[in-house]
Amino acid sequence: MQEHYQPSAVEPAAQQAWQQARLFNVSEDTAKPKYYCLSMFPYPSGKLHMGHVRNYTIGDVRSRFKLLNGFNVLQPMGWDAFGMPAENAAIERKVAPAKWTYENIAYMRGQLKSLGFAIDWEREFATCSPEYYRWEQLFFTKLFEKGVIYRKNGTVNWDPVDQTVLANEQVIDGRGWRSGAPVEKREIPMYYFKITDYAEQLLADLDGLDWPEQVKTMQRNWIGKSRGMTVRFAVADDSKAGLSGGYAEFLQVYTTRPDTLMGATYVAVAAEHPLATAAAQDKPELQAFIAECKAGSVAEADMATMEKKGVPTGRYVVNPLNGERLEVWIANYVLWGYGDGAVMAVPAHDERDFEFAGKYRLPVKQVIAVGDAEFDEMQWQDWYADKETGRLKNSGEFDGMDFQTAFDAVAAKLQSLNAGEPKIQYRLRDWGISRQRYWGCPIPIVHCESCGDVPVPEQDLPVVLPEDVVPDGSGSQLAKMPEFYETECPRCGQPAKRETDTMDTFMESSWYQFRYLSPKFSDGMVAPEAAQYWQAADQYIGGIEHAILHLLYARFFTKLMHEEGIVAVNEPFHSLLTQGMVLQATYYRETENGKKQWFNPAEVDVETDDKGRPVSAVLRSDGLPVVIGGVEKMSKSKNNGVDPQQIIDAYGADTARLFMMFASPPEQSLEWSDAGVDGAHRFLRRLWRTVYEFKNSGAAAEAFSDGHDSLPKALKDLRHKLHATIAKVGDDYGRRQQFNTAIAAVMELLNQYDKTDCSGGQGRAVAQEVLEAVTRLLWPIVPHICEALWRELRPSETLWAAGWPAVDEAALVKAEIEMMVQVNGKLRDKIVVAADAAQDAVQAAALATAGAQKFTEGKPLKKVIVVPGRLVNIVV
Repeated sequence: MQEHYQPSAVEPAAQQAWQQARLFNVSEDTAKPKYYCLSMFPYPSGKLHMGHVRNYTIGDVRSRFKLLNGFNVLQPMGWDAFGMPAENAAIERKVAPAKWTYENIAYMRGQLKSLGFAIDWEREFATCSPEYYRWEQLFFTKLFEKGVIYRKNGTVNWDPVDQTVLANEQVIDGRGWRSGAPVEKREIPMYYFKITDYAEQLLADLDGLDWPEQVKTMQRNWIGKSRGMTVRFAVADDSKAGLSGGYAEFLQVYTTRPDTLMGATYVAVAAEHPLATAAAQDKPELQAFIAECKAGSVAEADMATMEKKGVPTGRYVVNPLNGERLEVWIANYVLWGYGDGAVMAVPAHDERDFEFAGKYRLPVKQVIAVGDAEFDEMQWQDWYADKETGRLKNSGEFDGMDFQTAFDAVAAKLQSLNAGEPKIQYRLRDWGISRQRYWGCPIPIVHCESCGDVPVPEQDLPVVLPEDVVPDGSGSQLAKMPEFYETECPRCGQPAKRETDTMDTFMESSWYQFRYLSPKFSDGMVAPEAAQYWQAADQYIGGIEHAILHLLYARFFTKLMHEEGIVAVNEPFHSLLTQGMVLQATYYRETENGKKQWFNPAEVDVETDDKGRPVSAVLRSDGLPVVIGGVEKMSKSKNNGVDPQQIIDAYGADTARLFMMFASPPEQSLEWSDAGVDGAHRFLRRLWRTVYEFKNSGAAAEAFSDGHDSLPKALKDLRHKLHATIAKVGDDYGRRQQFNTAIAAVMELLNQYDKTDCSGGQGRAVAQEVLEAVTRLLWPIVPHICEALWRELRPSETLWAAGWPAVDEAALVKAEIEMMVQVNGKLRDKIVVAADAAQDAVQAAALATAGAQKFTEGKPLKKVIVVPGRLVNIVV
């Protein structure tokens, strides 16, 4: 055994051993319990970042722990390869996105392999491969024929210069992120999934998931179930001009507060509402405001923070309960694509309406009272919206009613007038999946003038995206390619046009977890026997930023696949762990134009105070000061990332893995520390040295097999610590998923080992047992070094075949225990007593100690409190 720890030699050897044994290449094995551990697959951006390292190490710890415990473990890896970042990078570099993507995949695959993850690489795929997305296209055509997918006009952000739809995050201060042109709203045809039909199921099934409550709450809020009422306000006779059909008869709104209906003082409609259009026909000021609204964002999140603006239409509707005429306003905070595109405004009991009414001096009418509290129409107070303890006033026949009584009474009244009815509504909207971008999965639809929208037949799939295209960023690239879109109608054979939109990349990540089960299956999305055996992922690991859309769409897709008989489950991920972010210090200088120039921490020298807090920093290249920014998430924009490859090259993969798992619990944020990395590496060197010294201090020792009771006390105590540690670490890895405390427990065990005399036959046998157990306990976290040490300790057997160490219950039973002796709550001495000693014997031993006698001398004894197994407190 070499004397010094050399990761560059140890790690390749371990990885080669696993590869030769095909340790992580698994198949369906009914003789073993299965464990499917899945981490969110990466986008092939070019290099791994420390967030990747942390995410995949967490999954690897879980996978290796289960493997040692006899499970058939599947841990796959692939690439979320389509999407806007690749297309934008390709535009910038003037290369094809496919070339950029595949080169990045090759580099990142090498990085992942160098970290030693227990991945079944034979299951790897990239979502941009036609062999993957052909099944997605086939599924699309089936759902389209069933009516689960439909086509309609949708409102989008439109860049008039680049001639493309922009995602909300691509709109900066109302302008396109690339062209700088003012963004417009446009209605264009798009394909939608009827996810709203599954809203109740998606909501109800959350209760059965072992997910963080925070994530389930986020999903519940996004689905947004509410119990309310549809209310129809009759259009006043003098306000019907230009309206037709139902819009000439009534204006419909949905409200969760029908109890406040008598407090409505105006109604607001979206700019696209027919009533707004009719009112603006001969009013330039309305037309200008409608145009302004249409140019704004279509993001619901933006609605909450934007300045609320509105204009009156001069049109009126009638309150069905009291006959009052309410003026109709056009407001920029009302979205046409949500609900009825209209809201009833009750300024006295809705904060947004209160703000709007104050701005435009509109009436505020109180209809809810809480006790004797006085209402002030000039100042909003939270109790104005209280529906729990409030009672109605100024509401005629409904006065004095509480919320539920009023809800039922108003519902009955509206129904008798044919002016409304109760309704369950959801915030969730149907999922629009059309994207006017090139680098995505083609939508398998052909547009025929005679036959309409025709799905591409199964035998003609996949519709292959040409991979040699270099996009220029202006408009839809596929729409400029007759060689792609010119085709024949599959039904009538006449000339037709292929759909040139591509799919939202959430499509690929919504079902990838099942393709891993049989990635080479050529007769469908998933092989039936694989779907039946592996079912849902037992553990899913990824960032909290994907808690809503990705997880919601994956759950929805699973339910669709289950209905089609493709998978045996209707939820994709049983247990979810959302790991915290990796944080790092930031440093910058302000430039002349007011922007910030960020410097990587590796380029900066920092001076700290006596408590280790940074007080000043200079750029190493010029010695001039830089501003110490906050500790923030590692990102390219702040230039505060750490390249994992640098850590691997300098310290080895095990050091990176150990630091990531020791620095904080998985679900909490981790602050990067160079000193912490050094400390992790020192521990591994110490571990190596400990085994080296044991090997060189005597003849080979067998694992401990003698009776525990035959050992001297020090060795008994060491074995007690060992088996208590085995039990704790197993619980930390398994139930608690707190890997930092598992590492700390092993460190404590090694500390006690260092203090124990393990010479002689019995001592070396116990030492052998301790060191063998330590290598198995740490294998999930630092597998390379543990492989090497195990081969030194037990060369005739592989570590993974040895499995997880068993707890010797006899070793956990201590014949003697140490207890603290306190006098008036202060530690004064210690005693060692038999573990089964009677309470009076424990009291007597405590009172007889020198420390107790010194601090009780001459004082009357009031009482003695014995906390079994821990302490004796003498009160004087």
